[in-house]
Amino acid sequence: MSIFTTIADPVRREILGLLLAGEQPAGVLVDRLDLPQPNVSKHLRALHEAGLVRFRVDGPRRLYSLEPEPLAELDHWLQPYRAFWANKLDALDDHLKRSD
Repeated sequence: MSIFTTIADPVRREILGLLLAGEQPAGVLVDRLDLPQPNVSKHLRALHEAGLVRFRVDGPRRLYSLEPEPLAELDHWLQPYRAFWANKLDALDDHLKRSD
């Protein structure tokens, strides 16, 4: 599954957002998402297979964290679009200032 297909799912994006705070046990993610454990596991597996998260085993728990490299690749891909939108937003700002 590509990175884009993987992050198209809102639950997976929410998981990535939760992992911004740092490493999280799967159980905490289940509680925070208020979803059944098998559903969260399915999403974590997809994120792991896409290379977006990694996990380590700590006794009976799996601890998940972000994998930065694919996110950096995604950021690089988005860069031209940021420039496009920045120009559009600058033009809107200029228009609104002239309209005052």
